[in-house]
Amino acid sequence: MNSLFEDETRGHHSMRDHLLTVVSDADIAYKLPGQNPTLGELLVEMGDIQGVYTHSFGTFTLDWAHRQLPAPAPITIASLRAWFAAQDDAMKGALSRFTEEELRIDRIDRGGGFVASPFVQHEVYREAVYIFYGKLSVYLRALERDAGEQWAAWVG
Repeated sequence: MNSLFEDETRGHHSMRDHLLTVVSDADIAYKLPGQNPTLGELLVEMGDIQGVYTHSFGTFTLDWAHRQLPAPAPITIASLRAWFAAQDDAMKGALSRFTEEELRIDRIDRGGGFVASPFVQHEVYREAVYIFYGKLSVYLRALERDAGEQWAAWVG
């Protein structure tokens, strides 16, 4: 067992959880012009990516088509909170099975000859989370929502 989820991932996900206190159910229906998803759909996409990475920790293969948990329906703040909590529990369980040493063994096939250790896979996932935070920041600005000093310090 290791503490990667509690020591690292929990903090990164705290920003997502904070966002859900800043926006409303009406806000998550907001859609930017063009072929953009609603804010709620973007949050579901973020959760689906978490599911892809969670699955890779168990199967040692990154499968972009895999969805760990079905998306909440309807998409509300409450359903997103519950869904993300379940996603977090699944990821914590998947990561917790590794010892500290096993986190450093290359074994997850990301495709194209890129084989990563669970630790590196987690680092790549963390980067994906912050890419989503950048996208979410655009929605916050369009909605004229201030996510506060912590969001500004962590995301920009």
